[in-house]
Amino acid sequence: MIAIPKAQPADAVAPQGDWSAILRNTIVEVFLMMFGVAVLTPETGDHMVLSEVTGMVGIAGPLSATLSLRCGLGSATRIAAEMLGIPSDQADSQKCDAIGEVCNIVAGSFKEKIGLGDRCMLSVPTVLTGKDYQIRSRGVYVRLELPALFENEPIWFALHIRQ
Repeated sequence: MIAIPKAQPADAVAPQGDWSAILRNTIVEVFLMMFGVAVLTPETGDHMVLSEVTGMVGIAGPLSATLSLRCGLGSATRIAAEMLGIPSDQADSQKCDAIGEVCNIVAGSFKEKIGLGDRCMLSVPTVLTGKDYQIRSRGVYVRLELPALFENEPIWFALHIRQ
């Protein structure tokens, strides 16, 4: 059972120590709302993710961060199919847009839940595909990593918070 922190007053920001639980809850809510699928969010990240698709959304304002979602091509296609209500064999060309949109919705909901809704802006999503790439950010970051299972396939969320 995930411990969900209590709601903050309208002008308060949730303590950063609560952000991992808030992000985990946000991911579960978004997948349930968008896909009608309950994703599993295990406490440990021992599930290998073949990163062939990575979506990223920047958060700017009092919180400077990047939210990313990594998954395999099959998972990205299934996410697109569920999002659009079409068969997987028709969703391949939509997978990048779908992954970007999931990042956008999770990031937007997360910033709202921690109390920074209107004070932070989101970037346009960026999506990378391929098998041999690394993403590096300059600066000092705290990284929250959250594994999830979507239809028994591992996906991986990360929030890089600039310090």
